[in-house]
Amino acid sequence: MEEKKCRLFKRCGGCQFDFSYSEQLEYKQQKVRRMLGKFCNVSEIVGMKHPYNYRNKVSHGFYTNTNGRIISGIYQSGSGRIVPCESCNLEDKKATEIILQIKKLMASFKLHPYNFSTQKGFIRHVLVKRSFSTNEILVCIVTSKEGFPSKKNFITALISACPEITTAVQNICTNPMPLTLGTKENVLFGKGYIEDNLCGKKFRVSARSFYQVNPVQTEILYRTAISFAGLDKNSKVLDCYCGTGTIGIIASDVCRSVTGVEVNSQAIADAKANAKANVCNNVNFLCGDAGEFMENMNLQGKKIDAAFLDPPRSGCNKRFLSSLISCSPERIVYISCGIDSLERDLKILTKGGYAVKAIQPVDMFPHTRHIENICLLVRSK
Repeated sequence: MEEKKCRLFKRCGGCQFDFSYSEQLEYKQQKVRRMLGKFCNVSEIVGMKHPYNYRNKVSHGFYTNTNGRIISGIYQSGSGRIVPCESCNLEDKKATEIILQIKKLMASFKLHPYNFSTQKGFIRHVLVKRSFSTNEILVCIVTSKEGFPSKKNFITALISACPEITTAVQNICTNPMPLTLGTKENVLFGKGYIEDNLCGKKFRVSARSFYQVNPVQTEILYRTAISFAGLDKNSKVLDCYCGTGTIGIIASDVCRSVTGVEVNSQAIADAKANAKANVCNNVNFLCGDAGEFMENMNLQGKKIDAAFLDPPRSGCNKRFLSSLISCSPERIVYISCGIDSLERDLKILTKGGYAVKAIQPVDMFPHTRHIENICLLVRSK
């Protein structure tokens, strides 16, 4: 495998490692063993054969330099400054090409980048999502206001230059933070979303829906998680933090029923659409707090056989974990993108009567410090 060096390594901050990929994997392996090895044996980390250009979601901002030229680039990690960049080793190449074309059209159509200091300008940033399985591409142009000058001609020119685009939307955002999305969207071209195939299921991906950015490793992550759960046709499954329903829908083929719970109403709407598209009649998605949902289950005396947890980086709160322990599923599969919060939560769950039986690290984000881990916990008899 040819190693690629990035000339923006010290300026951008998107990558945290500038040494070889094999050394990165060894570093992550040792970190997981050091922090989680006290719970059980840690399996060998699953790396990528081709750890470059894996991100199917790409976001670039814009600014006008002192010469009046529009510059596109990546927001520097931990700051609001844009680092000029026309080629990134982590990002999908086609997405980058589309963003560069949009930059050219912005200049010709006199659509100015939004300046967060002066609050003047129109285009805040551009988000591109691509399905590696279907090759469908979504372009989201995030603007500071709804009125889109020369909208029809701009989109016609964009699709003509980039015929690979299958849909384009305008997102109107007034949030003062960069790279955020608003709640209002207008479909400019196509159906407003793309579809992706994952583990034999199809999923709707919109601009605002959460979806894993590394599809190659996501397949490995989800298949491992479902195998850990040890499901059969009698298993009742609870999918906490279910998002758009990916894990629950994939697991529905090998269990009796799946209930997914998520606080994000837009994600639940996508999850229900995904369940319908995959003809999953044994799946039910609910909008609400998973901890409260389990508290009500306990009051009603209802039981589950297995629970999937895929929380944000901050992990689970104590109330949630207490409710989960009270529900006492036979197996818990905890998928974590934050090793510090995972270590903390595993301590609580093991004190609550569970034993950690397997830990599988997966390298979802090569060239960064992030480590994804799948943990199997089994209730002690």
